[in-house]
Amino acid sequence: MDRRTFLTLAAAGAVFPLGGDPAKADTIKADPAKADPAKAAPPPARNVVLVHGLFADGSCWSEVIGRLQMAGLTVTSVQNPLTTLDEAVASVQRVLARQDGPTVLVGHSFAGMIVSEAGTDPNVSALVYVAARAPDAGEDYAALAKTFPTPPASAGIVFDGEYGRLGEAAFLRDFAGDLPEAKAKVLYAVQQPFAKALLAGRTTQAAWRSKPSFYAVSTEDRTIDPDLERFMAKRMGATTIEVKASHLSLISQPDTIAKLILDAAGRP
Repeated sequence: MDRRTFLTLAAAGAVFPLGGDPAKADTIKADPAKADPAKAAPPPARNVVLVHGLFADGSCWSEVIGRLQMAGLTVTSVQNPLTTLDEAVASVQRVLARQDGPTVLVGHSFAGMIVSEAGTDPNVSALVYVAARAPDAGEDYAALAKTFPTPPASAGIVFDGEYGRLGEAAFLRDFAGDLPEAKAKVLYAVQQPFAKALLAGRTTQAAWRSKPSFYAVSTEDRTIDPDLERFMAKRMGATTIEVKASHLSLISQPDTIAKLILDAAGRP
């Protein structure tokens, strides 16, 4: 099935009917006059590597994975250990080393830190950030975030010693607010705790400065402030879409997120 047929079926509701309509996303193209020529147009890619963030595990990409596979891409969802930034980056680097040919590296939420660091790998042809952190090299992301309104989900983090997780009420309301409650509760059940040490890590590289970059802003996000997402997307010169979705646009709007990844993969 070619991409045009896939998107036609998806828009008609014939493929994975729970997905959102890609046509509802507003696309903001990067300014060619300001773009680095090396990152203006991604080469065709055959692989996609997906990285999850906090309060989740690799299964959070399930809705997107099937759509990408139907478009002919080889897809791997990394199980982020959520221990330290170095260990999280290493888990992605091991997966990237297995890829045969150009690969789109995609990060959701906290995983934007990881793809910014690991994305300099020569196998990586483009980066996609889904409601994700996008720090510059050495930047204190927490300090940057404090210059924007504090998102409601922050108050719902519960720590058990050195490990944190999102409480159920905050998870359902502030993390997965546009999902059916039953589905959100399933996601809550597979939530993996993160180590406090993970939050102390800082990137040493900003792969978005040299790789074609794409960003999906969640306009209804209560986990990362939408204006912070817009700031980071604009700063990186990313091709940007705005999606009316919670922090989990990859689940509530999988057609839209899959289309953005296909664009990053240079698929016709």
